[in-house]
Amino acid sequence: MNNVFDNILGLIGESPMVRLNEVTKDIPATILAKLESFNPGHSTKDRIALHIIEQAERMGLLKPGATIIETTSGNTGYSIAMVSIIKGYKCILSVSDKTKAEKIAYLKALGAVVYICPANVPAEDPRSYYEVAKRLAEETPNSIYINQYFNELNIEAHYQTTGPEIWKQTEGKVTHLFACTGTGGTLSGSAKFLKEKNPDIKVIGVDADGSILKTFHETGEIDKSDIHPYQIEGMGKNLIPKALLFDQIDEFVRVNDELAAYKTREIALKEAIMGGYTTGAVVQGLVQYAAENPFNDTDLVVLIFPDHGSRYITKVYSDEWMKEQGFTNNLVHNYDEVFKTEHIK
Repeated sequence: MNNVFDNILGLIGESPMVRLNEVTKDIPATILAKLESFNPGHSTKDRIALHIIEQAERMGLLKPGATIIETTSGNTGYSIAMVSIIKGYKCILSVSDKTKAEKIAYLKALGAVVYICPANVPAEDPRSYYEVAKRLAEETPNSIYINQYFNELNIEAHYQTTGPEIWKQTEGKVTHLFACTGTGGTLSGSAKFLKEKNPDIKVIGVDADGSILKTFHETGEIDKSDIHPYQIEGMGKNLIPKALLFDQIDEFVRVNDELAAYKTREIALKEAIMGGYTTGAVVQGLVQYAAENPFNDTDLVVLIFPDHGSRYITKVYSDEWMKEQGFTNNLVHNYDEVFKTEHIK
């Protein structure tokens, strides 16, 4: 039977691309968004969850009844929980307390046990979600810790899938690749494959204002003065992930919470694409980069849109949340007019 799969894992990968027409109309290049929300777990993290778990099975590290443990901002956890259901494993996840309730609800709906940890503590603090996951792995018999930040299979998953897909979909004409950096696996694996095909392809990492990655790329040193709380989930870090190949990245651009939030909502309004917070961040990164590095009409730019906006309904798509953050400058539009709710009495 055509287009029928044995289970939901068969839907992972081969995500489509769509041309952006309105939010990037001032940039004289072809801009294509790779919509990772078309994966069954609605994010690019499906790719690494399946690849890492299947590699662990091949190596004999996963035995029947095993427990899989991971740190997550939400998306990786969902993907691991989804794969665990199909393959018969238990799932324990540690998340930071800046993860919104709807993401945690998604995780619990798939049977994961969730530990909520404080976000604004150093990575080495025993309460951080990194250290909590390590401790749980040590205390739980017959378990493995995915450790996506330091697992090179994170890179390999995208080297084997996302990179080749981009090359094939653009017929090798891609000139620039933009993606947000969290663990770094998506950008690193894709970049490694694409640069092997054409070393002239420019790879731009989008970092969060409050993260150390951009400065570390430029200086080779961690500047702790860069670190401060921020709201964008799934990008930026206060540590250096082993899954981030800095030598494959040409430049970083740093975006802040407010501009990324407005851009996320603008994409929904103008392109009808309900992306996650990092979708706005990567487009904002492109806009900032283009202001200093003009494109031409022969350039073909690929942006990776990592996940779906349904997990941010009470965050970036919430008028109340935007006001709570002080995002009231109407930097793109008069949003009081655009996002209007009429109550009939």
